[in-house]
Amino acid sequence: MSERDSLAPAACLYRALGDPARLTILRHLTMGEHRVVDLVDHLGLAQSTVSKHLACLRDCGLVSSRPVARSSMFALTERDLVLKVLGATEELLAATGDAVTLCSTTGLGASK
Repeated sequence: MSERDSLAPAACLYRALGDPARLTILRHLTMGEHRVVDLVDHLGLAQSTVSKHLACLRDCGLVSSRPVARSSMFALTERDLVLKVLGATEELLAATGDAVTLCSTTGLGASK
């Protein structure tokens, strides 16, 4: 297996983390379980959009759900590891002065 092939799962993880709404969901779930409606209220997004993001995070193994009455409760599968990743991200952004936002390929002004 090539080095590039061996890094494919990490690249997939970074793509899953690459959406601000999904990062917000993960950060919110570090505080404990939430229903979709709670996340909708917090994010200000449509229920279908939040559900789509949760499905992605569940498919990636980052969140799990359990039924409660007529709704589902969502939680992080690996809370401590998610906290470490989010913390390391904040440290790296602080160390680089958020330079990534200026990147012509992936930054805030990049054409999509």
